[in-house]
Amino acid sequence: MSSREKEFHKNGVVTMVGLDFGSTTSSAMVAHARVGRNSVTGRMAFGHPDIIYRSEPVFTPFENDRIDEIALRGYLDRWLQASGIRIDELFSGGAIITGLATEKANAGRIAELVKERVGEAIIATASDPCLESWLAFMGSCSTLSRCHSERAIINLDIGGGTTNPALGVNGNVLAAGCYFIGARHFQFEPGTYRLTSISAYGRVLLDHLGISRIVGDDLKIPERDAILEFYRIMLEAIVRGTDKLLESHAARLHTQIPLPTKELSRKPVITFSGGVGELIYRHALGQPLPDTTHFGDLGIDLARSIMSSPILSAGISKLVPENMGRATVYGLAIHSTEVSGATLFLPRKEILPLQDVPIVGRMSMDAGDEKVRQLIKMIAKSERGGAIQVTAAAEDDQSEGVIKGPSVEKMERVKALGQRLYSGVVAEGITPDTPLIVLVPNNCGKSLGNYATGWRRLSANIVVIDEIPDRNAHFVNIGRNRNNIVPVSFYGVQ
Repeated sequence: MSSREKEFHKNGVVTMVGLDFGSTTSSAMVAHARVGRNSVTGRMAFGHPDIIYRSEPVFTPFENDRIDEIALRGYLDRWLQASGIRIDELFSGGAIITGLATEKANAGRIAELVKERVGEAIIATASDPCLESWLAFMGSCSTLSRCHSERAIINLDIGGGTTNPALGVNGNVLAAGCYFIGARHFQFEPGTYRLTSISAYGRVLLDHLGISRIVGDDLKIPERDAILEFYRIMLEAIVRGTDKLLESHAARLHTQIPLPTKELSRKPVITFSGGVGELIYRHALGQPLPDTTHFGDLGIDLARSIMSSPILSAGISKLVPENMGRATVYGLAIHSTEVSGATLFLPRKEILPLQDVPIVGRMSMDAGDEKVRQLIKMIAKSERGGAIQVTAAAEDDQSEGVIKGPSVEKMERVKALGQRLYSGVVAEGITPDTPLIVLVPNNCGKSLGNYATGWRRLSANIVVIDEIPDRNAHFVNIGRNRNNIVPVSFYGVQ
């Protein structure tokens, strides 16, 4: 048993990591947290995290149209050494490549490199914009949202390449989106407006505004202001839900995933995170901002432009989120993973960990034979197997009302679903090599698993993980069994 496992068995403390590679900067965070029953929700969960290492942000290393893999390896090694942790100590975490970094030719390779370097415990993904929006909300203002549970909050995570908005109420993200609005679509010689780089989206915007500038030219102040006005108007339209302002050709090209509008009884409070968000709150607190284009981009100017908007700046002095500039990396370390209940059904411990398992669909506990059979048929055809997300019943939904602990399902419902799963597995002939993962919100893992396997008569590779909140996502990673609990991480958030 490793020292990390001994520590976990002794007091339930685990180690989590977050790695964020963005358009402008990259950073790392490592935290310890105790795993146990949450006194409010009753679920297994991480306790208050203790941040044991927080790197200084470094410029993301680019080399022409690629991310510099050698430099990135150096960062990873330096961060791991400085944090004092070992790979076998990691319980969970995540790495994400965001913004303009996702458009580099080797962005996918970087995700693979992180997995090779840091190990199986984490998710690593490029170009997962709604996950980034969700993480930024959770990392910056989930606590704030719960403290003001009656107010809707839209968090705008603004970095170098993208703005990732997320709408949440009482700590729960209800909607997310992504727009190509950021500080580094136009890059300059620091201290000047002499252009050194223009992104593809920057060129679209210049054409839309009728501005003829190329690399090497000086951007004039009125031209800069026109760019900033376009960004500001788009941000105002996003938070107001005024789709007509987002229907121009240029606005559509700047929209990757639109933020779905929601009917809200009160206007939402606007919060900010990301590099530009940090500059906004620095300005709001009366702290001096760096000089013109100090970072070689429009970040400082964009922060000032947002502050000039009555719509965007109305709540800046009222509600200030935590972890503003490092919301995504904090979200990756602390919020990217759920913890299973202690009654999971796991006949073969050696099959874990499982990575990149597709979530083939979602169903209720009372789903009929046809629905269950349809999902099992999809899993039978998948090389990686698949997962089924069982959703909470309406009375168990904790997103809108009083928070309750995970209820214990009525045995007749558990038995009925287990028998339907058993029949579907037999009918589709799922082999023992095909993982079939069932994620359930309530405390019924062992019972459901026993019924689904005919009290282990089936040799099918069925795993039931309980006390997992519903997440609308495409993929799930499941870590190793540690003290009869497992980490469950989602990505490909819808």
